[in-house]
Amino acid sequence: MRLRLTIAYHGAGFSGFAPNPGVETVGGTLAGALGRVLGHPVVLTCAGRTDAGVHAWGQVVSFDTPRLDVDLVALQRGVNRQCGPRIVVREAEVAAEGFDARRSARARCYRYTIVNRPVPDPFLAPTAWWIGAPLDLAALRLACDPLIGEHDFAAFCRRPRPGPGQGPPSLVRRVLDARWHDLGEGILRFDIEASSFCHQMVRSVVGTLVEAGTGRRRAGELRAVVASGDRSRAGQLAPPHGLCLWGVDYGPAARARAAREADPG
Repeated sequence: MRLRLTIAYHGAGFSGFAPNPGVETVGGTLAGALGRVLGHPVVLTCAGRTDAGVHAWGQVVSFDTPRLDVDLVALQRGVNRQCGPRIVVREAEVAAEGFDARRSARARCYRYTIVNRPVPDPFLAPTAWWIGAPLDLAALRLACDPLIGEHDFAAFCRRPRPGPGQGPPSLVRRVLDARWHDLGEGILRFDIEASSFCHQMVRSVVGTLVEAGTGRRRAGELRAVVASGDRSRAGQLAPPHGLCLWGVDYGPAARARAAREADPG
């Protein structure tokens, strides 16, 4: 039987999601807790491997269990007792036939939060990037336009190492939406949705957009940066703690189900 979990976690203190011997990771901690609850080792597949310090609200994982008598409520409670509040299972269910948390995903949505005011906020500091200099929201929004569509995002990605006997992996990605929201009181939120993301892409995009927002570069330069494929043309990496994997889209069936749950009538 294959199970599907929607999980949230605070990434501080974890060395990313992927299990890695000798360091504490989200995936390793979660798999260990699941194994203790179920009584057998668990191998997780996740929708997106987040880096060290990055958070998640809507991460999705799937795994197989030989047991057919799993009490999903007890499983959720057992894992949350062990891992909460840093890692929590928000939802547990039996997965549809053929479901794979990574391969079945149609899009992922990341959210980046910035506190843009002269004085830092100690309560928002763990999950938002504080920028004291004023940001031009109009410039931030204008700079988003060249990101939409299918492009080679090599300028914004850490290049992966090719496998043995293979060429360099493609860094072409399709961005479905990218926009800034003004939440008031100096809190800005950037949402970006794409079919998939390459390593450090969102943090690099945010760092580059912030340079446009501070006037260090013109918003119109973003199109040339995207087209260049040159990592040195993009801006600094935004800090990881402002980034959150907000949700994963599994297609029309998943959206219809979410709509029914939100409005049963």
